[in-house]
Amino acid sequence: MRLSLRHPLDLSVSAARDWQDRLREEVRSDLPLDLSRLKRVAGTDISYLRERRLAMGAAVLMSYPDLEVLQVSVSCVEVDFPYIPGLLSFRELPALLPALEGLNESPDAILVDGQGIAHPRGCGLASHLGVLVGVPTIGCAKSRLLGEAEEPGPEVGDWSPLLYEGRTVGAVLRTRRGVKPVYVSVGHMADLGSAIAVVLNCLRGRRLPEPQRRAHLETEALKRRAQAGEI
Repeated sequence: MRLSLRHPLDLSVSAARDWQDRLREEVRSDLPLDLSRLKRVAGTDISYLRERRLAMGAAVLMSYPDLEVLQVSVSCVEVDFPYIPGLLSFRELPALLPALEGLNESPDAILVDGQGIAHPRGCGLASHLGVLVGVPTIGCAKSRLLGEAEEPGPEVGDWSPLLYEGRTVGAVLRTRRGVKPVYVSVGHMADLGSAIAVVLNCLRGRRLPEPQRRAHLETEALKRRAQAGEI
């Protein structure tokens, strides 16, 4: 997957905020996806080994809707950007982008363990990544960053709108009965209905969509290797 970066990754905090404001203006959250044309979906994940300041990134490319693994790509980089709430994408992208670049084929959509427009500045990791790579992105987070929502119904597919400052910025989606919901938000080049549909179509009886779950397993395996001194 060829990437053309819009900005350097070694930014100061003030420069990162400036870039976030610029990129937010380019986010498109009103574009329905033609799901019949989706053939490949990538799941992504990041894990940290804080004692060594390492970030492990993974991208798992899967067929859609069959969800067969086509390729796994991982990366391991030293983390320089500080931990600052609201600017986590600048900390995570240096590990995530090389993993995506290692894919031989570009995905038609990317699932991200993080927020899209459900973010205080309207540009979370999924949105930031989507604008940079020009591919539809969907945020599917395990926890809520902001907003208010009612608890969704108990059945898989039940959801309630996530509201922030009077507008819908995402969905609280039930992906497994008897398990906490996930928080879905548009990253870029999609709309909320499409984002929810892709997440539901990628479930295999678990809380997280399968491409994202597989990416998480890859980063955890990479982390164990780093802890063992193999990396």
